[in-house]
Amino acid sequence: MDFANEQKFQVVELTRQLTAAMISKNIQVIDKILDPLFTLTHITGYVQSKEEWLAEIETELMKYYSCQELKTSVMVNGNKATFVGQNLLDARIWGTRNTWHLQQTMFFKKQGENWIILNSIATTF
Repeated sequence: MDFANEQKFQVVELTRQLTAAMISKNIQVIDKILDPLFTLTHITGYVQSKEEWLAEIETELMKYYSCQELKTSVMVNGNKATFVGQNLLDARIWGTRNTWHLQQTMFFKKQGENWIILNSIATTF
C-alpha cells in the first residue's frame, strides 16, 4: 500500500473505531481519539461540545445500537484530512429512536504518527 492510501486507510479505520466505541459506550476510547476542542454538529444544527456529547453517551441520552457503512471517501492534504461517510445509524437521540440516513463529514489532523478527529458535522442524505 502506498503512503497516500495508507493515510486514507488510517482515517477510515479511526472513524470505524469511533463508531464501534459509540455503540459499546466506550467513553475512554472516544475521548482518546477526539481533539480536546472537538465539536459535533447535529442534523438539527446544534453544536455540541465533546464533554457534553460524552456525558450524553454515558447517561444514554444518546444511545447507539448499530451502524451500517454505505459509502466513504477521504481526502488527505499533508497533516490534515477530510472524511465523508454515509451510514444507516440505528440510534436513540434525546428520546427518539430511528435508523438515521446519516452523512458525517469529519475533519482530522495528524499529531505525530496518529490522526485525531477535530470535529464532525452530521447531515441526512
